[in-house]
Parts: sequence; structure tokens; C-alpha cells
Amino acid sequence: MNGVERQNYREKEAALAWRADTFAARVAEAGAGEQQTGGFLVLLQRELVAAWAACGAFEWVALGYLTVSGALIAIFAENLPHPAKLIGVQAFVAAVILALCGAEARVAERTEWRGETFASKFWRFWRHWYPHLFFLFCFEEMAKLVHLVTPGWQDARLIAFDYWLTGVNPSLWLERFAHPALNEFMQFAYFTYFLYLLILGGILYCRRDWESYWAAMTYSAVGYVFGYVIAMLFPVQSPWYTLAGMWHGDLTGGPFTALINLIEKCGRVHGAAFPSQHVAGAMAALWGAWRHRRWLFWVFLPLVLLMCVSTVYVRNHYVADVFGGMVTGTLGYVIGGWIMRVPGAVTTLAR
Repeated sequence: MNGVERQNYREKEAALAWRADTFAARVAEAGAGEQQTGGFLVLLQRELVAAWAACGAFEWVALGYLTVSGALIAIFAENLPHPAKLIGVQAFVAAVILALCGAEARVAERTEWRGETFASKFWRFWRHWYPHLFFLFCFEEMAKLVHLVTPGWQDARLIAFDYWLTGVNPSLWLERFAHPALNEFMQFAYFTYFLYLLILGGILYCRRDWESYWAAMTYSAVGYVFGYVIAMLFPVQSPWYTLAGMWHGDLTGGPFTALINLIEKCGRVHGAAFPSQHVAGAMAALWGAWRHRRWLFWVFLPLVLLMCVSTVYVRNHYVADVFGGMVTGTLGYVIGGWIMRVPGAVTTLAR
């Protein structure tokens, strides 16, 4: 082998060695990347397990509803303009619920040996009061899901039921009693719906009766879920839309009338009238008061009865809607009570 050949051989050896070193380095980098990815997945899995462990009965119902409604959206996607967007929003809401439960659980663990802090109070507050925002989200979402399964409105059937039961069209018949003072009183009765669960929950929260608090929230969640699912299968738009133009005038009144008009203007949903979610939520809170604060039940009872009448008087519901809400709200209390007896239903903070 002459000098030139020997030099070429050495250059080839050096090139092969460089390629081997480069390949080994890339393999090592890939292995490290895979290890980092695997570590991230393990961490994510660990966080999800911890968050799920921090969930209680309410979260079981809430996440179960999001799963079922998401599956229905996927199955009947052709009936919706943007099904993927709706599923994405629901996935985001589910992620927020899990993140909130996980964060509060971690803070609560530190509180056991560090004592109360601003962070522990902050996370406890949102952990307990976010259900109200969840209920609002689900109700407003029904505006997009009301024709998910069944096209067309079913109001004619409920109008026929009301006429069979009473011999009149109740919403139109009640107009003969319309007077600004009575209108204002009925709008106040209608407004009380927003207070029942807040008052019951507020009392239980201030008393730190966590188990009773979450039981009340679970009753409401189950009752609402029944109503939301029925509304997807049996869409009803309410007398406000179906009988529009048949009344002789608007219901005029005072500040409560103006407040309800503002609330309806900002948050009214076209559809999802059957069963009445107002009545269902009020009934669940009423039964919750009976179970956990009996004296409050007797305060709520006359107001809830007046509210049931007001939903028809103010033209938002049929009588059938009211009966449907009574049934679903009561089912929420009964089935929610069963769920609360399942091991693990009580959240870590409530134990």
C-alpha cells in the first residue's frame, strides 16, 4: 500500500468513525427525547389520577353528562353546524373541572400541616362554588343542542295537554288578571329561583357542612342532567315564542320586571323549555333543604309554589313544563341521594 492509498484509507476510517459517533449521539438524543416524552406522559397520567381521586359525586355527574352529551354530538354531528367546536369546548370545561379539583386537593393537603392560608381559602371557595357556573354553561349550551336529536318543535303536544288538563290555554287565560302590581309580584316570584340553591349552599358552606353542601349540589346536578337530556330528545320552545302575538300587551311592572327582562334578554335560550329547569332546580333545592336544613324547607315551600305559578303567568312555560320540572327535580334528589352513598362520593375536603 503506497502513501496515497494509506492516506485514503485513514480518511475513510476517520469518516466511518465520525458517522458512527454521530449515529450514536443521535440515538442517545432520541432516547433522551423518548425518555422525556415518557416522563411527561407519566406525569400527566399521575396528575389525572390525582385529580380524579379528588373528584366527588358532583364531578361524577358533571363529567358523566359532558361525556354523554359529547357522544350524542358525535353521533348526530350532521344536525349541528360546528360539532367539533362544541366537543372541544366540552373537553375544555372537563379539563378545567379536573384541574380545579386537583389544585384544591393539593392545597388542602398542605393546609393540614401549614394551617389556613389565603391560597387554601381561595381554592376552597372556587372548588365549592364553580357548580353554579357549570349549570349556567350547560343551560346556555342547550341553545345549540336543542335540535341535536329531534328536528322541529313539540309545543303543540304540550298545548294540547294543558288544554286537556285545564280546559283553557293557561298562559293566555291568565292575561285577564294582568296588572302592573300583580306582574311585579309574579316576576319577583320567578326571580326567587336564582336564590334557593345560593341560600341553601351559602348556609351549608358557612357552617362548613361540606358533605351536606355537596349532597345539595349533586341533587341539583342530577335533576338538571335529566332535564338537559330530555330537552335534546323533546325540544320545546315555550309559550313566549309559540304564542307570540296572541297576547294583548307586554307585562309591565317595576324593578323586578325590569330585572327579569334584562336577564332574559342576555341569557334567554330558544328552546329547552320542557321540563322547566327553573322548577327542577327549585325542587332539588327544596328537597335539599328538607334533608339538611328542615326549617329552611318551610321558608322555601310557599315561594317555590308561587314560582311554579309564575313561570306560566310570565309566559315562559306550559303547565306540563312545571310538572316535568317537579318530576326531574325530585328524581335529582332521590338519585342524587343514592349517589352520595357510594364509597368515595364525598370529596376529600368533606371527609
